[in-house]
Amino acid sequence: MPASIFGVLARLGLQALATYNGESIFPLAYVQATGCFIMGVGLRLKVPFGNFYGPLYTALTTGFCGSLTTFSGWQVDIFDSWVNSGQFYRGGLRDFMDGFTKTWVTLVLSLGSLKFGIYVCGVAQPYFPAPRPPSKIVRYTLTILAILTYAATLPTYFFLPHNFRHQATAALLFSFPGTLTRYLLSINLNPRLKTMPLGTFTANSLGTALLGFFHVLQGLPSTVSPETCSLLQGLGDGYCGCLTTISTFAAEIGTLAGWKGVSYTIISWITGQLLLLVIMGSSFWGGHVKEQMTCSFQTS
Repeated sequence: MPASIFGVLARLGLQALATYNGESIFPLAYVQATGCFIMGVGLRLKVPFGNFYGPLYTALTTGFCGSLTTFSGWQVDIFDSWVNSGQFYRGGLRDFMDGFTKTWVTLVLSLGSLKFGIYVCGVAQPYFPAPRPPSKIVRYTLTILAILTYAATLPTYFFLPHNFRHQATAALLFSFPGTLTRYLLSINLNPRLKTMPLGTFTANSLGTALLGFFHVLQGLPSTVSPETCSLLQGLGDGYCGCLTTISTFAAEIGTLAGWKGVSYTIISWITGQLLLLVIMGSSFWGGHVKEQMTCSFQTS
């Protein structure tokens, strides 16, 4: 539970830090690279983590890294480039190049960061002795703290200033349900298909479709209320961001033999873009929805 919350906070923080005038690279690139690097460290430490405290490995990889990185945000970012949602003064070829750049750079950065994390951890690991496993009291304490941490997202949402809701607190509220959905899909569906991880593919596709739908609702001509707009932002950043993952996606690509990894990458990418074409594209080009957000957030 806390791992999902910290993953969302890290993602939103990195995006805010990397968003500025004249930025040299799109903000999500930092998010995906950081999450995949930490994922590589976690994969290298799988056995030591298992010997020390198994749930800690799941918390780091599935919880933190899976919530820090986002497949749905990547797909929507690419689609926004195709349709030039920022209304930049450029031609169609530049729109294509912007979307292609976000596709290619994200894949290269994610896979490279994963391998680099594995390498760095392998170099540093011999210098750090393995700690002893925690006692039963410590394990119970960690479990209670995890539950209390997620429970704290409710008062955080309701009692902090309203302008925090769209920035973070709404996303924190929906973070763990998104991670839990992805985890359940993975353990139930991944073993059913040998050619590709069906559970991760389903989670990434579902999250992308939902994020596209939430964007459409935020661009309706008859705007939704500020409270609803903040909740939609929280569902997109929190639930969809944690339901989908690039770090696990990159790790799975590396484990698939031969052309299976390539086909898994292409099928996942095409599926995401087709879903957004149907959901967002038809809404934009039908003239019923703006490419830009029309609703406003709560400010007090």
